[in-house]
Amino acid sequence: MISPSPDSARPQVRTRFAPSPTGHLHVGVCRTAIFAWALARHHGGRFLLRIEDTDKEREVEGATERIQADLRWLGLEWDEGPDIGGPVGPYIQSERLPIYRKHADRLVAEGKAYRCYCTKERLDAMREAQAAAKLPPGYDRHCRNLSAEERDSLERDCPSSVVRLAMPVEGETSFVDAVRGEITFDNKQLDDFIAIKSDGFPTYNFANIVDDHEMKITHIIRGEEFISSTPRYIVAYDHLGWKAPVMIHVPLVLGPDRKKLSKRHGDTTLQEYAEEGYLPEALVNFLVLLGWSAGEDIEILSREEMVERFTVDRFQKSAAIFDVTKLEWMNGIYIRDLDPEELAQRVRPWLERSGLLPLNPSEEEIAYLVRVLPLVQERIKKLSEAPEKLDIFLKGEIDYDPKAVQKHLRGPVTAELLNRVADALEGVKPFEDPAAVEEAVRKAGEELDATGGKIIHPVRAAVTGRTVGPSLFDAMAMIGKERCQRRLRHAATLAGTPPSAE
Repeated sequence: MISPSPDSARPQVRTRFAPSPTGHLHVGVCRTAIFAWALARHHGGRFLLRIEDTDKEREVEGATERIQADLRWLGLEWDEGPDIGGPVGPYIQSERLPIYRKHADRLVAEGKAYRCYCTKERLDAMREAQAAAKLPPGYDRHCRNLSAEERDSLERDCPSSVVRLAMPVEGETSFVDAVRGEITFDNKQLDDFIAIKSDGFPTYNFANIVDDHEMKITHIIRGEEFISSTPRYIVAYDHLGWKAPVMIHVPLVLGPDRKKLSKRHGDTTLQEYAEEGYLPEALVNFLVLLGWSAGEDIEILSREEMVERFTVDRFQKSAAIFDVTKLEWMNGIYIRDLDPEELAQRVRPWLERSGLLPLNPSEEEIAYLVRVLPLVQERIKKLSEAPEKLDIFLKGEIDYDPKAVQKHLRGPVTAELLNRVADALEGVKPFEDPAAVEEAVRKAGEELDATGGKIIHPVRAAVTGRTVGPSLFDAMAMIGKERCQRRLRHAATLAGTPPSAE
């Protein structure tokens, strides 16, 4: 048997993202959601959100709401789902149990599935024997061909049976993957997998098959690690008399060391990336390029460009590399492209948490932040870096980098220079003019035969507490006269002599 080709004529494209409610989404899973969303949007189709909560032991309270919040933060709005409903709901699997039982019962009645009464003890012994004999693991079909009398007896003695699908034991099963072409499996490799568990809940595999059909899903996007389980799906679709959706198995995502992606490579929750200050639009851009190409060596693309270019033929076969350094670079590009007003709102939570802004900043405080941001915007790669980059503007007193003190704030000559510069700033009008500030600073230095770096470096260290930073005179004009003078005189004391009288 063979699944349909990706080119088969189909109605409106319908894709889905079906996470389990076990917590916040991880970025690796979010890639699948982005692919499914983009494919539906490219074809003018529908993107569905379905919650797969059949594993009650792993379910986390409030996880469904967190998943929805994560997707909305990414900007992935769904057309049908648990919160907004739709024509093929409900969209939470635990609310669909009668649907699964109906289809499972039909398969049992037609002889395409059967009830299995094997106890845990028997199954454990079977697996141990298989391992000892170095046989591949899998159910031995003990209950597949029971007589009617045996079934009746077991039904009375073992009421907590499961339903297994009867897989073919001979021949081959093939399917056409949209990325890799036709793939064929020997049916001897397929075991009779459980469709309905003893607690009445469906297994992940069976629920997926039923839901994708009932919800009219046309394209299934998932990782290539699921290729080996796809023949089961194809057989189940055939048993049920349904047409299988187009199967799209996207490449694995590996770490820079080409090992399976893990937390140490950056496979953490979406929430952690948000808290670190990554922009959702940058994260979507980065993730969509893990296994898919926009063509023409394009790396930065808007959401509209992504949707326009998103076709199945652009998926790659080779593994994608999750490089956090590249994500940080990309995030910096997106930050630099923001208007100062927009950037001010994006960095505001970090500034408020650090105490550099009050929880309810005034219009004047926000306006000042908007004026300051262009001076540091080029240096910010993550929003979480904003407090460190902006504290010289938003704090009254600053902390001095010991390296700056050791390198540029030592000796009586330096102290005298800083005091003279502080004095010279008194006559600068308007102080908001960087050129006027620069002229006063350089003239003060010339009086002590200090030019170039001999004046710039000590003044920068005195005013900002650091050896590097934004344009010195632009920064001083923004910091303001009084704070610059106060910092210069304080740095003079660090250099070894008291400040001059004001």
